[in-house]
Amino acid sequence: MSKENKTKKSKKTHVSIIGLLFGNRKKQLSFLEEEQLQSPMRTIVKNFVANKVAMASLIIFAVIFLSVLIYPVVNKIDLTYQEQTQQNVAPGNDMMKVPKKLQGNIKEISVGSTFSVGLSNDGEVFVWGKSKITSVIDIKNIPENMGKVVQIAAGVDHVLAMNDQGELFAWGNSRNKQCAIPDNLKKIDNIKRIYSGYQCSAVVTEDGNVYLWGNTGIVDFKIGEYQGQIDKIAINAQGVLGLTKDGQVVGLTANELAFSRIPEGMGKVVDIALTAQTGAAVTEDGKVYVWGNKTKTIHEGETLENVVAIQGGRYHYTATLANGDVVAWGHDDFGQATVPAKVNNANVSAVYAGYYQNYAITEEGKAITWGLKGYTLGTDNYGRDVLSRIMHGGRMTMTIGAIAIIISITIGIIVGGVSGYFGGKIDMVLMRIAEIVYALPFLPFAMTLSAIIGNKINETQRIALIMVILGLLSWPGDARLVRAQVLAERNKEFVTAARAVGVKQRGIIFRHIIPNVVSVIIVSATLGFASAMLTESGLSFLGFGVREPRPTWGNMLNGCQSSTVILQYWWRWVFPSIALGLATISINLIGDGLRDAVDPKANER
Repeated sequence: MSKENKTKKSKKTHVSIIGLLFGNRKKQLSFLEEEQLQSPMRTIVKNFVANKVAMASLIIFAVIFLSVLIYPVVNKIDLTYQEQTQQNVAPGNDMMKVPKKLQGNIKEISVGSTFSVGLSNDGEVFVWGKSKITSVIDIKNIPENMGKVVQIAAGVDHVLAMNDQGELFAWGNSRNKQCAIPDNLKKIDNIKRIYSGYQCSAVVTEDGNVYLWGNTGIVDFKIGEYQGQIDKIAINAQGVLGLTKDGQVVGLTANELAFSRIPEGMGKVVDIALTAQTGAAVTEDGKVYVWGNKTKTIHEGETLENVVAIQGGRYHYTATLANGDVVAWGHDDFGQATVPAKVNNANVSAVYAGYYQNYAITEEGKAITWGLKGYTLGTDNYGRDVLSRIMHGGRMTMTIGAIAIIISITIGIIVGGVSGYFGGKIDMVLMRIAEIVYALPFLPFAMTLSAIIGNKINETQRIALIMVILGLLSWPGDARLVRAQVLAERNKEFVTAARAVGVKQRGIIFRHIIPNVVSVIIVSATLGFASAMLTESGLSFLGFGVREPRPTWGNMLNGCQSSTVILQYWWRWVFPSIALGLATISINLIGDGLRDAVDPKANER
């Protein structure tokens, strides 16, 4: 052999050795050759990834799962929360979306429960937010021919307006005659200020008289003794607070309320405000006094000074200081008590607050807003955020489904593995037990057991009971599947080899046979997870599962069975149904994709 040929052969040898050591291949393997080198799990993954429907379902389920896992951690839920002023609010985030035509020309703004009313400098009225009270009543249906409006006042579900001639107009919900202007007021031409409250309206005249109409039967007013002395009033859903011309705060409600016990020794008061449970007053020296059911003090106990005006929301106050700065305190669930930095960097001429919204009007007539913008998926009949309840309910539904399927799969693997491996009498006894459990009418049994035991245990124990019931009654199908797979595997060579080297029978079943059928178990668990979620939702929907106020997708749908809810408040059942439907369908499609990936020839058969 020539020296040149020897050199070439030596180079080829070196190249092949390097290729073996570092995995470099000059030749690209064909599809069939590559398949022969792949592990079974790699083949399953590759087949699953190639299934576009299964991959899309996996992405959808992953998004839902991560959302219901992370959201409740970031946003806690108060199970005792109820808010009557926010009941059945439609989806959207436009509660503080001031019309462009009004921006730069704002004279006054009044805040309603879910809407706001604005007045331009030329007397035009604008309404925005969730103004639709019922299918018939809409606050945006503003009366025509009002002329130039100079004052507006928004209540819970109606609006009162006054034009430059002193004429009063009202629209919205008038179930308690709050929109019916009394005849005696049509003759009065010295109205100083107008007010709207919960199903009632009021005016204060220049000579200190107060007139109230609407559902005044809710509270017992004691206005008579102060007639001719009132300078302004503050009104909420429970009563009325008055400020006399000589600067004294007086209660205009005979009922004993949270804000009825007015502090003594405040001095001369220049402004007053009310929240749902407290009253507040600003004295002439700029100090603020708050009384009633105070859940949060002013600036964590510090005294607030140099205040010139104050406005009350549902559970918060917003005050204007002498230097023009704006401060707020109280409940901050929707950011209504957190004043944006840009407010105090602007030249603010007026501040308007109410319920959960705030508007700071600049000298240019533009509004800077903060507070509740709306509810992305609306609210339910208790005023609770549907989005928040869907997220927390999804975590509960998925947790119950996951724990139940873990219990079911564990029992199924143990029973099916033992039954399939040993056979004989053990197989017969275990399978007869499985058939007995399988024959139990699942839903009636679970409902009966829940009804008998449910009222004797607390909510946490009840949830644990549901998980156990679902798990203990769902294992027979898994056991039969595992048994069939073990029967097919127990006589194979690797099992015989394990017996020959002295491996214990328990080790053969659970360390050698079960891992070889784990792909089938995963498919069964995936499909069973969706079934467990649907079963829990069905039990909760029927009232035998997790109960209110703790949310699940099932009990959220339980409160949507009336025709009124279905027709008028569609968001209460549509969004939970979509969440439950997407989750279960995506899980089922993932399970189908896994089954096809494990056994690609199944479709051919």
